[in-house]
Amino acid sequence: MRLHKRSAFSPEKLLVFITTLILFGCASMQKPQGGPKDRTPPKLLKATPPNMTRNFSAKQIKLDFDEYFKLANQSQEISVSPTMEKPPIFKVVKKSVVIDFKDSLQKNTTYVINFGKSIADLNEGNVLNNFTYVFSTGPHIDSLSVSGNVQNLMTQEKEKDVTVMLFPLNKDTLWGKKKPTIFAVTDSSGNFSLNNLHDGDYRIYALKEKTPNRIYDRDDELVAFQTAPIHLKRDTSNIHLNLFKQEPEKFRAAEQRFDADGKMFFVFNKPIEKPSAKILYPPALDAQKIVDFNKTRDTAFVYMKNMDFDSIRVSFLQNNVPLDTIALRKSRKEAFNQVISLQYNTTFDNKIKPSNTLVVTASAPIQSIDNSLITLNEDSTNVSNFTITKDTATMRRLTFNYKWKANARYQLIFNEGALTSIYGQQNKKFLKPFQLDKPDNYGPLTLKVTVPDTTKGYVIELLDNQKAVVHRDAITRSGNVVYKNYPVGKYYVRVIYDDNKNGKWDSGNVKKRIQPENIWVYPKQITLRSNWEAEEPIDIPKEPSTR
Repeated sequence: MRLHKRSAFSPEKLLVFITTLILFGCASMQKPQGGPKDRTPPKLLKATPPNMTRNFSAKQIKLDFDEYFKLANQSQEISVSPTMEKPPIFKVVKKSVVIDFKDSLQKNTTYVINFGKSIADLNEGNVLNNFTYVFSTGPHIDSLSVSGNVQNLMTQEKEKDVTVMLFPLNKDTLWGKKKPTIFAVTDSSGNFSLNNLHDGDYRIYALKEKTPNRIYDRDDELVAFQTAPIHLKRDTSNIHLNLFKQEPEKFRAAEQRFDADGKMFFVFNKPIEKPSAKILYPPALDAQKIVDFNKTRDTAFVYMKNMDFDSIRVSFLQNNVPLDTIALRKSRKEAFNQVISLQYNTTFDNKIKPSNTLVVTASAPIQSIDNSLITLNEDSTNVSNFTITKDTATMRRLTFNYKWKANARYQLIFNEGALTSIYGQQNKKFLKPFQLDKPDNYGPLTLKVTVPDTTKGYVIELLDNQKAVVHRDAITRSGNVVYKNYPVGKYYVRVIYDDNKNGKWDSGNVKKRIQPENIWVYPKQITLRSNWEAEEPIDIPKEPSTR
């Protein structure tokens, strides 16, 4: 009998093959899991010539890193000290920086190339902070250093990403005009170190910027400086710099415009003492203006009943002395949205403080009030023994006085036409529900303050949980500072060493070498609890010397 060779794909093997395909085909396909996020900045592998080379004579420097990177903001971030008339050319070639010199180098001179924050990896943007390449054209490399820390004067917290800079004393006039060639950026602990310095006399500054360019050129920037120059003959450490916001020397309007409702809106670069305003043109309109300054006196709202003009000039005065005149233009017949809206001094959950009054603030000055169209309900029952007082200065605020009852539910109703603004507009119907807050949500706080020197002045500031000032008291001797009926919560205490005893903090001035008044922040958080009379001893330390 003839034998037949069995096929390699027998029915049995074919079944096993198909079953395997089905099983593996139905298996869940998962994306490969990556490792931890890269937080490491580029690392220098090799420098040609080597970093810290003496008797340097090369025309080119090549810096090799361990990964691909970008060289950002070269003109702002990279500096060469001493400055060259023809700056070097920096270019990225794969994983390297190539620096070509276009100018001759001075003899027997230490050069420092500071890359600032320009070097960052491509993928995660991790920055190689304060990377420097140092060389000398002579046998000696300058090796002196200046180090210290920077903190925010108001918060007493260390500040990172602050530019600390040195200017040789004979070039100090460049401060605020030119970028420094000697600088470093503070780390997360507020520390800095300026290295490879030549002996000599310097001035030191610190600058916290929103838009970094290493030039002090904006009113909102924080600045610090040391009054006395640094006579650098040996390594200098423990330099302590306090950042503060300098009050601008020249008054100006930072913003000015007509708002959508027709009022003129002005923001100034500094507060005005005893402010006032006058309409210079058209002069006939001055008598009918209404001016409202905010609490900090750095913002003004000007309302005009007669809007039939196309240009206007407003003069702002301090203690009746003119500061500045600002002109605005609009279309003579321009239409504005002058609908009345109201705000209330209630909490987010519609509560008013015990024993407090209800204050209603309108979006525009109120010309007239029809009391017959205003209703106050107490637990759905109409009450009439309340009084309404209008603020005659701004004509925007209405104060409602009434013996509010605990647990009662109130509803204030402004029926249509109850309020008429100076523009002749009347309100739509407004309903405001509210209640008297529980006394348990408030409590007293007593600060038992001890001052270190009774010949000096101090200002005690109570701060809320958001570090905003809620009360301010000027004192000259030890004693109790009492806060009654304050909301329970977290509070902080800040003390101003009030050198001139004017009851407020006074800023410094860099150009005049005037330091700001010192600040001390009480290190403990104070908790005000329900049904608890809180007492806290505040021993003010002796004023530190920062001059």
